[in-house]
Amino acid sequence: MQQLSLFEQTKEDKKLFNLKDASIWATKYVNKKITISNIAYLIQYGRIKKYENNGNSLVDLDELKNYYDSFSKETKWKEILGEDINWHLSFSNYSEKERTKHVHRLHPYKGKFIPQLVEYFLDNHIDEFKKEIYFNKGDIVLDPFCGSGTTLVQANELGIHAIGIDISSFNVLISEVKVEKHDLILVGDALHRLTLKLKEFQKDKKNIIFEEHLLEELAKFNNKYFPSPEYKRKVAKGIIKEDEYAKDKETEFLPIYKELIQKYQIKVLQDKNETFLDKWFIDPVRKEINFITEEIKLISDPAVRKVLTIILSRTARSCRATTHADLATLKEPVTNTYYCKKHGKICKPIFSISKWWDFYTKDTLNRLKAFEKLRTNTFQICLTGDSRTIDIYEEVKKRNIEFAEILKNNKIRGIFSSPPYVGLIDYHEQHAYAYEIFKVERRDDFEIGPLSKGQGEGQRKSYIDGIAEVLLNCKRYLQKNYDVFLVANDKFNLYPKIAEIAGMKIVNKFKRPVLNRVEKDRDNPYTETIFHLKEK
Repeated sequence: MQQLSLFEQTKEDKKLFNLKDASIWATKYVNKKITISNIAYLIQYGRIKKYENNGNSLVDLDELKNYYDSFSKETKWKEILGEDINWHLSFSNYSEKERTKHVHRLHPYKGKFIPQLVEYFLDNHIDEFKKEIYFNKGDIVLDPFCGSGTTLVQANELGIHAIGIDISSFNVLISEVKVEKHDLILVGDALHRLTLKLKEFQKDKKNIIFEEHLLEELAKFNNKYFPSPEYKRKVAKGIIKEDEYAKDKETEFLPIYKELIQKYQIKVLQDKNETFLDKWFIDPVRKEINFITEEIKLISDPAVRKVLTIILSRTARSCRATTHADLATLKEPVTNTYYCKKHGKICKPIFSISKWWDFYTKDTLNRLKAFEKLRTNTFQICLTGDSRTIDIYEEVKKRNIEFAEILKNNKIRGIFSSPPYVGLIDYHEQHAYAYEIFKVERRDDFEIGPLSKGQGEGQRKSYIDGIAEVLLNCKRYLQKNYDVFLVANDKFNLYPKIAEIAGMKIVNKFKRPVLNRVEKDRDNPYTETIFHLKEK
């Protein structure tokens, strides 16, 4: 196929074709007729992006290839997960950058769903898979298990008002920083001053120069014994027995590390080992976190203080004394150099927050700026409370009288939420460091279905009652012909009973494969079901 210069433009290394040539290429690639209209459909519904040059519509060949490649994945995963999965809702053609766009990656959070899933059900469009519109601009959507605010953010993008509720005040803080408007100049100035103060604080400390020297020694050692990509290739071919070889080299490097610790007189362990912060942070890191925490308290503007709190929390999470592979699920504190399976070399624990603090300050500002360009003039409020008993109207009224009037007059159109899965996550514990750093009250006892209480029969019964109570309380604020969407991995088949107790009926179920859950093994997908409920 002739590739004209127009289609060979490589801005950002993209291979751009017009729709006719793209249809010819796709027909050959998938061995069936693909028309120009088919390509236009993919553009229209966001499966691939549209590029333009002098008024001509173009598509990127690699993006088109990735889209069609996803169908080979579909066959594979249907064999594993069942023919009844809705592959369209896998969103497999979206890149990680798209799945974690703008403020959605402002802070890690276990168990959150991807924004495209929320957008699909909230957006007022019809396609070959979605035959009904559930929400329109100006409606109000409720998320009674708000988590990190994905529903609120996407509602804002789509011009929909939103109310979130969460028992965790730290989760509410994450959501608020995502959806609230910020004076980014003030935030940037505060970050600049704080970074200068951190550098001044570090001047008479030796952990920075120690870490630089340690990195130099690691680079020399790893280049010699773990050359990339030769080392991984030999492991894959069985030439090197990874566990045995890695253990030997880990032991070999340890004296170098100990010698540097001694040379720079670095204090590794803290004086106490009682709290989470005592156990999971090396002493110099803990001191830097404490310093920034006290400086944040001195900032008078509460909105700016919120943003800086989230940045410090995100930084602290990345600086815990653990391996790179165990960052999501902590096992044991690591205070020596170690062989890292994730990177295939000897790695080290973190001795200063500087690197991550600098990265997250820039990243946060960029993400807030990106969302600022997309936000609509709608209300999003996140409330701290128990969704089983909270008076939504009164709590909204305390925060915003204008929004409370809209709520009173129009009521809530429906719910889109991902309730906790029974016995899977302790939602407070995942941010234990933040609760201690910022002295935030924990309400673990109010969690529904926490990991700590297991998945036994008694806990399943408690879970059913808890979720049903939430729905019964929230129903009081819903429109008569409401639509409720609950995302759940219902392996115990609890939701039919939940719906019955709540006076609702399940009118549809969308079973989707979860291929790219954040911090999950991407080669081991599972399914979750979006239950569509209405009044019985």
